[in-house]
Amino acid sequence: MNVFPHITASSLVTALGQGHAANLNALIHSQSGLRPGLNTLTPKLDATFGEIEAIAEVVLPSALKDWHCRNHQLAWLALHTDDFVQSAQAAISRYGAHRVGVALGTSTSGILSTEQTLQKKAETGEFDPNYHYPQTHRMNALADFCAQVLGTQGPRVVISTACSSSAKVFATAQRWLAHDFVDAVVVGGVDTLCLTTLHGFNALGLISASPVKPLDANRDGINIGEAGGFMLLEKPDSNADADVVLTGFGESSDAHHISAPHPEGQGAVLAMQAALRRAQLETDDIDYINLHGTGTPSNDLAEAKALRHLFGASIPAHSSTKGFTGHTLGAAGIVEAIFCQYALTEQALWPNQNLDTLDPELDLAPVRTPTAHRVRHCMTNSFGFGGNNASLIFSRREALQ
Repeated sequence: MNVFPHITASSLVTALGQGHAANLNALIHSQSGLRPGLNTLTPKLDATFGEIEAIAEVVLPSALKDWHCRNHQLAWLALHTDDFVQSAQAAISRYGAHRVGVALGTSTSGILSTEQTLQKKAETGEFDPNYHYPQTHRMNALADFCAQVLGTQGPRVVISTACSSSAKVFATAQRWLAHDFVDAVVVGGVDTLCLTTLHGFNALGLISASPVKPLDANRDGINIGEAGGFMLLEKPDSNADADVVLTGFGESSDAHHISAPHPEGQGAVLAMQAALRRAQLETDDIDYINLHGTGTPSNDLAEAKALRHLFGASIPAHSSTKGFTGHTLGAAGIVEAIFCQYALTEQALWPNQNLDTLDPELDLAPVRTPTAHRVRHCMTNSFGFGGNNASLIFSRREALQ
């Protein structure tokens, strides 16, 4: 059974700013949130990052003090942005707390708190008595924290499949709704900066010192960013006011290599095809694709081959928005899902930042400036380590009538 959940609320915090107004304004005016260096951490590398300095100002309530970590600080900030908490609690009032689920993505959870306590142990010989692994670092911690903040009592899950994490949560939510497990699902993702991620990607030779250049002939790696975002998905018969619906999802696992995509983009093709089938759409129905577009040579090339395989010579308007936010890893799926929401509500295409020289091998023509455009159906791709691929399709509700 096809269930097209209505998106009745969303919130977003990125390096572009807090809330829809700040993020949308940056997209419209091509203003990147990437900056050299960090104020939060002191990694052993010089690079460009998408840092959210406002996280440091977040103070959790005393009842949640054991949950204190950078990841939960950002989650708290995003939950309390654009009245998202109020929207979620209104859904609880409509359906009951046990009928509202939580499905979230993250790549490293609150690992920074573990890094910090291990550093203290190395310096003093003692662990920080305020360190609480189950409430901060353990993978289920993010969903448990958000459920506690919101008051939900339905099923909850955290998915950690690297860069596809908070895209795959939409598939989980749609299945829950289709099988009547719940009436609404809070989906989203939160990922924050940590030394493990920064040094790990640097060890793989994937970090760029300069602002990331997705799809450019001279691209040389990613900029790591952090972000937190949420959407509230409700069952189609909720009578909720929603302009945008989730129409399709596709998942695949090509398992070609632990950190590199299949060179021909085979898994990416399967994910996009599955999303189109579930949305009951054809390739020429898609008006805009928010690409995974990380800015690494192999990732961008594999995605370009996948696009040509599926769409042929008629690839829809497309761009990577990681030049705005950096690669937010486990939060990339929710960030770019919300950017698709903006494309649908604003009837606009977002530019591929920092694109100076087109790569003839990619044979793509990305959007280069913010552009007014008819957008009925929007696809977004998120491809993670190990070949964990996810593709989502969002549509204007009126386009389905």
